[in-house]
Amino acid sequence: MNATDRTPADLLRSALSADPARPLVTFYDDATGERVELSVATFANWVAKTANLLQGELAAEPGDRLALLLPAHWQTAVWLLACSSAGVLADVGGDPAAADLVVSGPDTLEEARKCSGERVALALRPLGGRFPQPPAGFADYAVEVPSQGDRFAPYAPVDPDAPALAVGGLELTGAELVERARTDALQHGLGAGSRMLSGLPYDTWDGLSAGLFAPLAAGGSVVLCRHLDRLSGGGLEKRRESERVTVTAP
Repeated sequence: MNATDRTPADLLRSALSADPARPLVTFYDDATGERVELSVATFANWVAKTANLLQGELAAEPGDRLALLLPAHWQTAVWLLACSSAGVLADVGGDPAAADLVVSGPDTLEEARKCSGERVALALRPLGGRFPQPPAGFADYAVEVPSQGDRFAPYAPVDPDAPALAVGGLELTGAELVERARTDALQHGLGAGSRMLSGLPYDTWDGLSAGLFAPLAAGGSVVLCRHLDRLSGGGLEKRRESERVTVTAP
């Protein structure tokens, strides 16, 4: 990664320049058997489309607070980088009533309705599938995002020193987030080409770092596992071997 990178979006751009074809996020849901692998280029395309949805259709502006009510999931990772790209603060597990807009999974829709601004819902179905019946009062992400542009340009440059992420009582600017991610990458022994497996939830900095930001900052990739406790026997060791995992989050 470049020493000049000061936001998570910068880190993604550097990864795209370095090797767009390499895997970046490999996601498992051991409750459904789902496996999704996204290259840097594919992940960046999802981020661009989502950032265009955020800035265009949802009219989000730099400094707006987005309550992100989603579990550890590849689409959550996309939203985190889309928020960074548009200068929107991603408030993970935040209060929808205090947010300018909300993004919710299927299990938090009632809570998300407390938001008076724009509301987006994700079904979190395999292959990014849509809801069979769109929830009332929400835009269905899977319906809205495919038509968005494949390239994103913010209306105004994103300030690295503006708040970018809130999680578990911690609030970080983009620059602070990048520095923490770099520090964590060093502590985990991550480097270019490293593969980190994480089954940690996304409701703490440690989970977000291990499950996205530290591997991204190091030029590595993440094997993000949801419902990892459903694996039995030697399933975890087999996964480490098959995915060429080099580091496992504690």
